[in-house]
Amino acid sequence: MLIDSHCHLDPGYFKEGPEAVIERANAAGVSRFVVIGVGEDLAPAHFAIDLAARRPDVHATVGLHPHDATRSTDELLAEIRVLAARPEVVAVGEIGLDYHYMHSPRDQQQRVFRDLIRIAREVQKPIVVHTREAADDTLALLEEERASEVGGIIHCFSEDRPFAERALALDFDLSFSGIVTFRSATAIQEVAAWAPADRILVETDSPYLAPIPFRGKRCEPAHVAHTARFIAGLRNEPFETLAEHTAANTRRRLRLPD
Repeated sequence: MLIDSHCHLDPGYFKEGPEAVIERANAAGVSRFVVIGVGEDLAPAHFAIDLAARRPDVHATVGLHPHDATRSTDELLAEIRVLAARPEVVAVGEIGLDYHYMHSPRDQQQRVFRDLIRIAREVQKPIVVHTREAADDTLALLEEERASEVGGIIHCFSEDRPFAERALALDFDLSFSGIVTFRSATAIQEVAAWAPADRILVETDSPYLAPIPFRGKRCEPAHVAHTARFIAGLRNEPFETLAEHTAANTRRRLRLPD
């Protein structure tokens, strides 16, 4: 059974609620869900925690997306720290740097990224990293803030092999989304084919980045099966083997129960 290691299920994306979405994913062979608690405020974090509290197949994260770095205050960071310590929360994230849209200035993104890495180290939980067009700065900050003490996941991996090698050395696993199925994603496909079997995860980032053949439609956790099958083909291994490895890797990295 597959695990979707990164999905957004809060009402801002799925107005009908998560239950039917989860049922469709179960039918597609997806058994667990890591629900990401980030947004313009902490409502998605509370939603993810509440969902995880009542469903043993759901696990939550909390963080502050780099798009929203300008919203950071001492009070907000203090509340994130309290939430991050909750037993339902398995990681701090997604956090990181995004220089594509620049919704927040670079210096503010970097400062908040540092703050959140420190929170992850304080609560001793792994980090879920968002990085876009910020590869060098992302790796530099992870090194400077000793993120390898807790390790984590490079979410929606979209870099090249040199980045992957440095991330792996820092104890970060590589999570592949539907982007890997895109025709133009040759560098990502090369990494997915090469990466160590015990260091790869699969995700949807739903409702974004639906894999082929659903590209352009709303992505759902059920679609992670298509991404996993594609990666299994790249690696010339059975789908069941890829599913087993990625699920085991997710459980290990996020310390999920068997």
